[in-house]
Amino acid sequence: MGNLIFKLKRFLQNKNTVTIIGVALILAILYFGYNWRINQEITPVKVPCAKETIQPRTKITEDMIEYIEVLPRMVNSDTIKNIQNIVGKWSNYNTLIPKGSLFYTSTVITSSELPDSAFVNIPDGYTAFNLSVNTSTTYGNSIFPDNYIDIYLKALDADGKPMVGKLIENVKVLAVKDKSGRHVFENSEEERTPAIIIFAVPEDMHVLLRQVTYLSNVKSVSAELIPVPTTESYSAEPGALRLTSTALKNFIELNVGLIPEDEIPSVEDPSIEQ
Repeated sequence: MGNLIFKLKRFLQNKNTVTIIGVALILAILYFGYNWRINQEITPVKVPCAKETIQPRTKITEDMIEYIEVLPRMVNSDTIKNIQNIVGKWSNYNTLIPKGSLFYTSTVITSSELPDSAFVNIPDGYTAFNLSVNTSTTYGNSIFPDNYIDIYLKALDADGKPMVGKLIENVKVLAVKDKSGRHVFENSEEERTPAIIIFAVPEDMHVLLRQVTYLSNVKSVSAELIPVPTTESYSAEPGALRLTSTALKNFIELNVGLIPEDEIPSVEDPSIEQ
């Protein structure tokens, strides 16, 4: 046994032997490294792609996506590889995603990144309304998108006395914008002053609010809508949107007037002069 170890030591101490072993190891490393690199380049990877042409500003659903195998060199850092990062997002407003195209971070965005994202989440049957505000009426710029507010009405009654009451409650704020139409809270590095709050209400409430905006120009009435924050934003189940005062509704309609829908003439009515 001792003789065998002695011979092994002499073998390893031989410079030629060490050189041959070193060269062999280097060649082996190069060989396996080269093959690994080649396999990395030619082994297809599975990535999601558009199953159909997706128009700009379209919400992407799972049935619009399929998987294909492509060469790794076709995938870069901007390629979206996980379908979970695509479903529920939107195609960019200036981007058409062709059928068979891969998805990229520049072509897929969230609804809040859309230029007019305030209008994306309007429920069916609802109409958008923009309420003029300022820093004071937003409680020091403390009303945020997705907050809930109540809408109060301040006006003068028939005797010229001030009257204030809650008109609508549990209104969800969709956006807060400055006078240039930019979202106030989208850029934390730039201070923006709120000018309008955008929300959506059923059409009957929308008409009522529009009537108030016209009343605001009538000196004898001097109507004004006032947003008031609520705690509904922190509730697991926010209360329902509803009209809270029939008296205020009647006051508005009495001062403005309301055209019943069955009395609105059709554009095809021959009695209407074109």
